[in-house]
Amino acid sequence: MKKLLIALLLPASALPAAAAQKTAGDKVIYGVDDRLDYFQAAPDMRKLADSVVSLWRASEVTPAAGGFRLSTENYGESMGLCQDEPFREQPIGAFCSGSLVGPDLVMTAGHCIRSEEDCSGTKFVFGFALKSAGDAPSGAASRDVYSCKTIVKRYLNESYGALGPDFALVRLDRPAEGRQPLGINRGAGPAKGDPMFVVGHPSGLPVKVAGGATVRDPSPDGYFVANLDTYGGNSGSPVFSARTGQIEGILVRGENDFVYRDGCRVSNVVPSDGGRGEDVTKVSALAGAIPAAAANGEVVPLPAPAVAPEEPERAQALLRTLSGAMSK
Repeated sequence: MKKLLIALLLPASALPAAAAQKTAGDKVIYGVDDRLDYFQAAPDMRKLADSVVSLWRASEVTPAAGGFRLSTENYGESMGLCQDEPFREQPIGAFCSGSLVGPDLVMTAGHCIRSEEDCSGTKFVFGFALKSAGDAPSGAASRDVYSCKTIVKRYLNESYGALGPDFALVRLDRPAEGRQPLGINRGAGPAKGDPMFVVGHPSGLPVKVAGGATVRDPSPDGYFVANLDTYGGNSGSPVFSARTGQIEGILVRGENDFVYRDGCRVSNVVPSDGGRGEDVTKVSALAGAIPAAAANGEVVPLPAPAVAPEEPERAQALLRTLSGAMSK
């Protein structure tokens, strides 16, 4: 399968101000661009996407009749994209992604939320998605917009060029209404070659589902490397096992995004094993701070025990769903 590498040639300071905010932690597209909009994804994938949240500057989420108005820009115009780039006419606005892992707990990247001040200046918006072809979301219902109450747990090595885990666990101002917390892997981490997929907001776009990835290197301390299709804005996105549907980690860093072609920006093609790969913080780095869900729906704090393997039938069904959702 051919691979796409997205390499950013302009420094963030050379981009339009709004675009510069959305390129922090740029990533890369690997393989044919199989990113799907919400309405294109299979039902199981849409259900997972319902619990993925977009992070916005509070100043860009303002009260309006019936809820909130989201301050968005045109993706292609803001980023200087060529006319044939995917999703060029869609709106962008989010600066990072996250996932609901408890009734009022959101997991994201540590570089997305660096302090309590950052957290208080962030709005967490569920449902920023295209529900049908031609949709252009520009608002959110009150039930889908949340503020930060506090940072529960956070880690980021601030040293220049440092690798390792990068995460933040945030408590919202109230439990998320109508959203189901996602399951995390509390057992052994992924192995080389394990199939993965990611759900998030590349470049601040409405939510996308991207599959067809595998683990390249599970050995680094605190993170693993995979060839996930991600951009800036995917930082904090949950990375799922395609076998179990559980979160294996948090997308945190990787390659840059764009190259120039005739005065506009496009994706660059590389071999299937090209690029450095994308770094994913292992969920084990913060699993102990995430309560486990009991069968009756209550949440009970547990010391991260091993979880029994998924039933083979369920795992195979999920793989079939993902395969069908990702095919052209």
